[in-house]
Amino acid sequence: MQLSSGYEHRKARIEMIPLIDIAFLLLVFFIYAMLSMTIHKGLKVELPEAVSTQVDKKEYVSITITKDNEIYLDKEQVTLNSLLDGISECMGRKDDIQVAISGDIHADLGVAISVLDLLRRLGIKDISFECRDATK
Repeated sequence: MQLSSGYEHRKARIEMIPLIDIAFLLLVFFIYAMLSMTIHKGLKVELPEAVSTQVDKKEYVSITITKDNEIYLDKEQVTLNSLLDGISECMGRKDDIQVAISGDIHADLGVAISVLDLLRRLGIKDISFECRDATK
């Protein structure tokens, strides 16, 4: 004797909603993982706060000014004159370089202005100052 279950004439189905959920979870995970893998090339300094901060995760050249007014180019201490050579070398490797200046809140403004003036004389237009987000 053969028993019927009532499903003999139905076609097999693949439920798509759980697959879409899993695909979106994987997408969110990989986006979050990619954004959290930024390379910070500078030194740890106490940054000033700003409300309108924007974080650019592209590759850049990092210039750090410590509270003792020492200048670092990608973690290597330089003077203002040798900073010119280091930036020129970076410009030789890449046409349009981005420069991020991290200055300690207790550093002299004059040192930052001197660095900014040097970068402008070299023709670098993409310069940004790093600061902490005041909304956090």
